[in-house]
Amino acid sequence: MITPILMLGAGRMGGAMLEGWLAAGAFPASELMIRDPAPGPAALAAGQAGANLHPTDADISAARTVVLAVKPQLWRDAAAEMSAGLAADAVVVSIAAGVKAADIASAFAGRRVARVMPTTAVAIGQGTASIYADDAVARDRALALFQPLGVVVPLADENGMHAATAVSGSAPAYLYAFIESLEAAGITAGLSPEDAGRLARSTVTGAAALLATSGEEPNELRRQVTSPGGTTEAALNVLLGAKGLQVLMREAVGAAVRRSKELGA
Repeated sequence: MITPILMLGAGRMGGAMLEGWLAAGAFPASELMIRDPAPGPAALAAGQAGANLHPTDADISAARTVVLAVKPQLWRDAAAEMSAGLAADAVVVSIAAGVKAADIASAFAGRRVARVMPTTAVAIGQGTASIYADDAVARDRALALFQPLGVVVPLADENGMHAATAVSGSAPAYLYAFIESLEAAGITAGLSPEDAGRLARSTVTGAAALLATSGEEPNELRRQVTSPGGTTEAALNVLLGAKGLQVLMREAVGAAVRRSKELGA
């Protein structure tokens, strides 16, 4: 049994999950409990739909699934506050970056634990979620929570969660930063801010949609729009040069991996 679901923390990511579940009709709002001292718009909307924003101790003891969605620096406080009041067979699904499953299980009195690294696009059912659990029940619970929200990638090794965080969980921000930079470059090249914004955003979302639907590899799609001696090739000679995207991306992912490990220390 997956529900009732207790959400510990409903910030940006927790709120995105709530939005996605309600939009998909994955779980009735009445089966959702939210524990957050300052509930944001998504939590308040869930409350209006019937979610319990003020669960009592008795309500919390009925939770079958606990989503640990507080900031990584606060997870131990949440565990210390909530663990004693949870049912012994409640499953903990954590989205706290870098925090090891064994540490979470210990803090929650040995309960089953799954770790998940989702993206905020879960809010619109187009998210990506990396999942790790060494317990089949916990893995299935995490799958049930996130399959309605987009693509799920189960990992065989918990160490892979650091890389998954860097390549997926943090990566939407990389793309947004790229779009910001592309818009700024367009303005420098002579476009108005409005035109640069419309062109950059529409082009990127269209290219992403083509990648998702065509079945082609990214390098093949890149070749298809790169004429020898043309404008695209001139730009790619810069982007893929000795100090270009590949080097920068390896450095960026490496930095995110290191920070993920630090957060779990």
